[in-house]
Order: sequence, then structure tokens, then C-alpha cells
Amino acid sequence: MLSDRRARVLALLIEEYVSWALPVGSRTLTQRYRLGVSPATVRNELSFLEDEGYISQPHTSAGRVPTDRGYRAFVNDLIASGVLQESSASPALIQHLKNKALELDEKLELASSALSSFTDCLSVVYEPKADQSPIQQLTLVALSDIHIVAVVVTKNGKVLNKHIELSCECSAQELSELQERLNNILVGHTCNDFRESDLHILYERGIIRTSIEQQVLEAVLLCLHDEKTAPRSHRVGMSSLAKKPEFSDTASIVPLMQILENDTVLFQMLDHNQTQCTNTLQVSIGSENKQDALSGVSVVTGRYGSGDNAGVVAVIGPTRLDYSKVIKAVQSAIQALNDAQ
Repeated sequence: MLSDRRARVLALLIEEYVSWALPVGSRTLTQRYRLGVSPATVRNELSFLEDEGYISQPHTSAGRVPTDRGYRAFVNDLIASGVLQESSASPALIQHLKNKALELDEKLELASSALSSFTDCLSVVYEPKADQSPIQQLTLVALSDIHIVAVVVTKNGKVLNKHIELSCECSAQELSELQERLNNILVGHTCNDFRESDLHILYERGIIRTSIEQQVLEAVLLCLHDEKTAPRSHRVGMSSLAKKPEFSDTASIVPLMQILENDTVLFQMLDHNQTQCTNTLQVSIGSENKQDALSGVSVVTGRYGSGDNAGVVAVIGPTRLDYSKVIKAVQSAIQALNDAQ
């Protein structure tokens, strides 16, 4: 536990380093801030922080830079102070999302773009899994006598399309009646509600009357089930991340990009962060990330929605992150997406 003075010296050093990406010396701190102590005292406090692993000195003649432990202490103090709850990072972002986005895809793309623009980092927003959201409406659109498109809208706003080649011709009247019957079966239920045994019961009881009904129902459920394993991501700001001075070396950026461009690995990591976290937000700093390639980045993760019908919002940047700004931005995006549902 750091004293108030040491915590303040650490916080000011981090703020300077976040702003300029250059090692910070005692002279910079004493000249720019009224610490109320002598330069010698500031040097002593920096020596203590270095000895305890909160900061390090890249070169003998250079100033100090924060370590992962220093960032962690800073973030913990930031959260404990309650300053992050005082105001939203961007009320305009919340209102923008409410007014502009109608469908889920549009909301999430807009949220990801706004987050990246606001934080100058990589933002990733994952949709809720479609198979876990109740079906709100099924619309069947005829392309020809035997080709139709099934448009499925889930309660969380996700829209899925499935092209189906029917086993026999279907008139406009028959298609309309088929749509009504399938809506009576599907609306209000999730894909997970229909196991193979449930479908057999529907067939045996005559609820599913024709082979076309069976074909379309199974196609719709398969379409929803296919969304189960890999929720779609909306990712903006990869180039912003790559331009950070920390990643100017190709050897450091390539392994990182390989993970960040792999949707399955990235979703598992972000989802795991939230599963392990009892708070609204999770902040993983540098070496706290399990993958070695992520040891140079910090990840701020949050969950919107509730229960199984939840998605993930994340901002990924260098450990030299403006944590207050990024955490508030993620909070704003979560609030906006929750309000818009």
C-alpha cells in the first residue's frame, strides 16, 4: 500500500508518460507540478517506487517509466476513488447511438467506431450469440417458385438471412400461410429451445404438416445455430494501435496482430476476462494477460446485455493507456448499448 504522496508521484509520472511516451525525470515532476516537497524528496520517492517495482529506469541517464505493477496500482486507486462514477465519458456517444442505430449490426459498428475514435486505440464489440436471443419475427421472401429467403429477427435486434431452395414449388398464398405457422412455433423461443427430440414431437403431433415446413424450420434453426460458435465482431482501429511508438518494431507487432485478427482466439480471451470478473469492467494490464503476445498491451473489457443474451465491448491499447478516459468510454458504450436494446 503506497502512501498518499507516493501514490500521487506515481500517478503524475504515469500521466506524463501517457502524454509523451518518454521516460519521466524528477526535474519534470518538480517543475510542472506543485508537490509541496523538495526535489530531493521527489528523487527519494522515485527511488522507492523503483525499488518496489512500480517504475523502472530504461537507461542509467534516463528518467523512469511505469511497470505493469505501477499501472495496476494506479488503476486500482482510480477505481477506488470513485472518480470513474462521477460522470460518463461521452453523453454525446450515448445519445448518438440511441438516435442513429436501428439494427443491432448498425449499433455495434457505430459503437466500435466511436470507441476507437475517442480512445485512439483498437476497439472490439462482439454481438450476443444469436442462438441465445429469442426469435422476434420470421419473414419468408419469395425469389422464385422454389427459392426463398428466410429473414430472422431476434429480440436483441440481430438480423439473419438464409437462402433456401425448396423441395417443391410453393405459391405466394402457401408461403404466407407457412410464414404464419412457423412464426406461431418460433416467436419467443431461442434456437436452444429446439432440440432434436422437440422437433420429433412437433412432427408426431402434426404441428409440422408438410415437408416444406420441416425443411424451412430446420434451415432457420441451423442458421441460428451456425452463429453460436463464433459471434461476429465489429473491430475498428487496428491501424491506430499499430502506429503507437511501442509497436514500431515489427517483431513486437506481428505476434500481437496474429492474435487480434483471430476472431475465435480473441473472443475466447475477452469472454474469459468477463467470465472471471465479478465487476462490470475488467482491466488486464501487460503481463496479466495470459498470452505472451499481449504482454505489451492493456485490455479494458465490459459486458452489455444480461445473462446469456450478452455481448462484449473491449478497448485494446498499449500499457501506456489513458485508463480514466478509456474506462469511461467503455462504460458509455455499455450504457448506450443497454439503453438501445
